[in-house]
Amino acid sequence: MAELATPTAIEVRGISKRFGDETDGLLALDSCSFDVAQGEFVSIVGPSGCGKSTMLRLIADLLEPTTGSIVVNQQSARDARLARDIGVVFQSPVLYQWRSVRRNVELPLEVMSIRKEERRRLANEMLELVGLEEFADGYPWQLSGGMQQRVSIARALSFSPDILLMDEPFGALDELTRERMNAELQRIWSTTNATVLFITHSIAEAVFLSDRVMVMSPRPGKMVLNTEIPLPRPRGEETRESDDFFHLITEVRAGLRE
Repeated sequence: MAELATPTAIEVRGISKRFGDETDGLLALDSCSFDVAQGEFVSIVGPSGCGKSTMLRLIADLLEPTTGSIVVNQQSARDARLARDIGVVFQSPVLYQWRSVRRNVELPLEVMSIRKEERRRLANEMLELVGLEEFADGYPWQLSGGMQQRVSIARALSFSPDILLMDEPFGALDELTRERMNAELQRIWSTTNATVLFITHSIAEAVFLSDRVMVMSPRPGKMVLNTEIPLPRPRGEETRESDDFFHLITEVRAGLRE
């Protein structure tokens, strides 16, 4: 019996985005098309200003495309957002300093009017998932940058979204912390069924984390390379030291240069 194809979580078709005047405004994205399968971890890399974050915001329904279409979980991006199918993690954790760690994680659940006992249970579960259960009653200002970002991930996962959109979440961290967070994210992702679309400037980070890496051209952004990452999972320090890892980094870097 033939294997069934994995359902598609994100379908982007002919997306263009122009800011400002419809004819003379800034063209950020030009006719971009790609798919992301359910449960897949896909990274997008590209030079600064190429439209990576704009693409993520379009999928999250934080911006509207100028032309083209986006389908998320077999519905429009707007309907997917309203159905709570999408969780978003930005480069800055955006935590409320006056709320405890647990209450920061509970925030989306409060907006959804989930009862207090259930909010607490779900928040505790997510904090355990990201390894911060002992800091639940602390405050963001008491945590390191990497720990704050883990709180942000826990918050994004608190309502069990099918799709997690991550916009350079580790870009502000030092290299060693970033590598630890890469390993932590891989562990968290492996325990969920979430589809992840990950934006990064780091080729090594993209190759380490992803099932597939897509490369965008300079503005106006177009998809110019789609590279499968067949490295075995789980991935650790031995992965970073392997010849296959370096060969894949070289392949993606060549796509950026072209």
